[in-house]
Order: sequence, then structure tokens, then C-alpha cells
Amino acid sequence: MRKTSEKPASGNPREYTVKNPSTLLPFLLSILPDRSRTTVKSFLTHRQVSVNDRVSTRHDTLLRPGDRVNILSGRGFAPLSHPMLRIVFEDEHLIVIDKRQGLLSMGTDREKERTAYHILSCHVKRNDPGAMVFIVHRLDRETSGLMLFAKSEAVQETLQKNWKRIVRKRTYMAVAEGRMPGQEGCIEAPLRENSRFKVYVPSDGEGTAAVTRYRVVKQGPRYSLVELELETGRKNQIRAHMEHIGHPIAGDRKYGAPSSEAGRVCLHASSLCFEHPVTGRMLNFSTGTPRLFEALVGENGQKISISPKKH
Repeated sequence: MRKTSEKPASGNPREYTVKNPSTLLPFLLSILPDRSRTTVKSFLTHRQVSVNDRVSTRHDTLLRPGDRVNILSGRGFAPLSHPMLRIVFEDEHLIVIDKRQGLLSMGTDREKERTAYHILSCHVKRNDPGAMVFIVHRLDRETSGLMLFAKSEAVQETLQKNWKRIVRKRTYMAVAEGRMPGQEGCIEAPLRENSRFKVYVPSDGEGTAAVTRYRVVKQGPRYSLVELELETGRKNQIRAHMEHIGHPIAGDRKYGAPSSEAGRVCLHASSLCFEHPVTGRMLNFSTGTPRLFEALVGENGQKISISPKKH
């Protein structure tokens, strides 16, 4: 195999850019000629290698021209196996997870340990007892999907203060009760929270501005599969807005769903695109639509096709 001529990227002696198609192990051997094959393979085993910012342990990972390969110094990130969440991205600054429905984002007076925050805190302390994680934003206990944590207070502060600029897109998939009034639309209605901690659209029009855009993906006789995009990120925004237009999220009894046939609130944070607060790179993550959502709408549901928006 022809030897590659990749050099470390400027400013980062441990990053390499792929010039020719390859697979990961041969590529690593070519850029680390002074290391034995056993040592190089140990980098993969110890999760010290990432491809395009994603940790890779497979020696046969395909590499294409332009891909970025990083070799972490010291120990890599320990794997995490937990039934309530999985890590989809981790570096020295951030963790992105896919959270299951039923898991709290952070602790309450009644529950301290069965939370995403507690699970990730234990995870990072396996490598470094002094390590910490910091909440950047929350998902409701009833909502599943993508969630972002910081590994330092400085990164947390950068993300929270610059959220509107850094986060380019956040979308959710949901099952809505009934057939939506149109194939796509915009819900622009202010929100307020009452004494029972329920967020609602007040009749007097006074409240915090909130905007949710929706697109119908599929419709069945009783439910609609809907993609929702947040322009503002208010507490319980989607749930309150969907109740407001008369199409509450399936299974969401608190926000007007007539039944709990779904067995859960059918809301899932499906995609998250943001600029890395330290490196400046654009990161884009997505997860599949839960099978339950498709099942509720029905295999014979009508698929909706909408032309891409013009910008």
C-alpha cells in the first residue's frame, strides 16, 4: 500500500487530514511509523482515536479524503453502557447524549441519581476523579432524544450566553393527536406558567414570545407524525403550543391528550446542529424516529412530501 503523506494540521500536532482513501488502521500505521502495530491498535482499544470528532475503535473504519483523524494524548474516553442513555459524541469539552424517555435531565428533591447528569458525572470521574459535567439545556423527563452537556463551567457559560448564535438548528419528532390543519405552519404564541407549573398560552396575549414551526411527515386516521423546529427554546414550548392549536402530543395528558394509548409522551429531540464553542467546527447530530411513533400513525399512513424551503 502506498504510504500516505498526511501531516499534522497547523496548531494541532495530533490532528491529521486524510489525503487518499484508506481504512483507519493502515492510515494510523502510516502516520505513526515509529510505533509498533500493537501500540497503534491499543490506541483504538483505549478510545484514543477520533474520526471527524467521533471516537472510533474499529480498525476498518473507512476514511475519505478530507476526513480529520485525531489521536488523543493519555487515556481516551471510557465507554459508557447504560440502559437509559447513550453517548453519541464526546471530546474534552462536550458530551452529546441520546436520552431515553423517563430519565430526568438533572436531580430533584426526590430523585438525585436516576438522572442524565448523575450518570454522566460518574462516567467522567472514571477517568478523572476531579472531572465534572455541566447542564447546558434540559429535556423534559417525558421527552427522549439529543441533549448537550459541557465539561467545564467556561464552556457551559459560552454555550448558554451564545445559544442563539451557536445552535443553528434543533428539531423534534412528535406524534400529534388528529390530522394537522396544514402540511406545514408556524405557531407563534406567547407562553406563561401558572401556579401548578403548567406552561400555557394566555388568552390576554401577554407572556414570553415563543415560535414553533412544524411540518407534517405522515398522517394516519387518528394521528400525525410531525417534525417541529424551535425558533425559541421556552420551557414546555412544543407541548403547550400543540395543545394551543388543538393537536396535543399523543400521550401527553398534562397538555390535553385525550388518552394515554401511547404509554409515553410522543416527543423526541431528533436533531441538533451547533458550532463547537471551542474549535468552531460545525457539529450535526441526528437520531432515528422511535418505532412507536411510526406504529401509532400506522404503516398505511399518508406520507407528506413538501418542497424544500427557499432561503
